[in-house]
Amino acid sequence: MSRSKFKVQSSKFKVWKLIGFCLLLTAYCLLASGCRYDMQDQPRYKAYKQSDFFADNRASRDLPAGTVPRGWLHENKAFYTGKIENPNPNAPIQTTTDASGNTLVSSFPNDIDEFPVPVTKELIDRGQNRFNIYCIVCHGPVGNGDGMLVRRGFPKPPTYHDDRLRNAPVGHFFDVMTNGWGKMNSYGAQVSPADRWAIASYIRTLQIAQNPEMNLKTAGANSAAPKPSTTTNTNANRGVR
Repeated sequence: MSRSKFKVQSSKFKVWKLIGFCLLLTAYCLLASGCRYDMQDQPRYKAYKQSDFFADNRASRDLPAGTVPRGWLHENKAFYTGKIENPNPNAPIQTTTDASGNTLVSSFPNDIDEFPVPVTKELIDRGQNRFNIYCIVCHGPVGNGDGMLVRRGFPKPPTYHDDRLRNAPVGHFFDVMTNGWGKMNSYGAQVSPADRWAIASYIRTLQIAQNPEMNLKTAGANSAAPKPSTTTNTNANRGVR
């Protein structure tokens, strides 16, 4: 056999060998992928789907009784709700309506009247920062209810500087930020409890600046209060405003 003919046959053998290897590799991959049973392929229920396995026919299961997520116990009711320790759900609420159609609360039976955090310059500065982000567009730079949205036709909120809100307990402002009131939506999801108290301290600062007869005592400042945890809770109990 000539050397050139041997080279041709050897090349053909290598080609068929390569083709056979590719076919075997393809078959192996197909078999392996058809038999794989990883986490992404496990049998599972989607949330709220029906299940015949459980007696109540629900796939979603309740947490065991007494389960509390770490950091979400929120024992400090005043800090997380702005309410007194044992609020009366049947306490009478007096409301009025102003010229802009706002429903105004004139009695605050369950709201705390002292800050549950130390009122410091750092807290007020933080409150000013958050106020300028979330509140100034409606309430205006000094709380007169003349923000940029109001100038463009949005309903005017009440001023912070009338007797009603100057005498309102600080818990009222926290509660309104947490749960919303009237035309104002809840900001509980956007602003943490610690920042809501910071904003409330800045609102008091605006009131004192515009009404010099006020003082820190009547404004509900408490510089000696211990500072609690600042874990965010977007599900604070709803209460009266």
